Amino acid sequence: MYQQRKPALDARAKVLKAMAHPSRLFILEVLEAGERCVCDLTEMIGSDVSTVSKHLSVLKQAGIVADQKRGNQVFYQLRVPCILNFFGCVETVLQSQARDHAATLSLVGR
Repeated sequence: MYQQRKPALDARAKVLKAMAHPSRLFILEVLEAGERCVCDLTEMIGSDVSTVSKHLSVLKQAGIVADQKRGNQVFYQLRVPCILNFFGCVETVLQSQARDHAATLSLVGR
């Protein structure tokens, strides 16, 4: 059964791996508001152009963002905005962990 599902699981893992960096997560949050040029993203992240371009390349290869060249600038946008729904799920997990941690600390403090 696993072998039959492996191609689909590998594809999912590729998308998740592409998002598994704080700068890439930030880029996705920024792009939620609309397209941005590489120069804007570089300034917002506070990194050099080559590093930001590499992050964007990883996201593009995973099919998460799309680019469009206009003149000498490249603009990026979310290809599938529903990817941001995943962030809500992650926040729910983090809140659950925080509650569990707080409950454990309250038991230790007794």
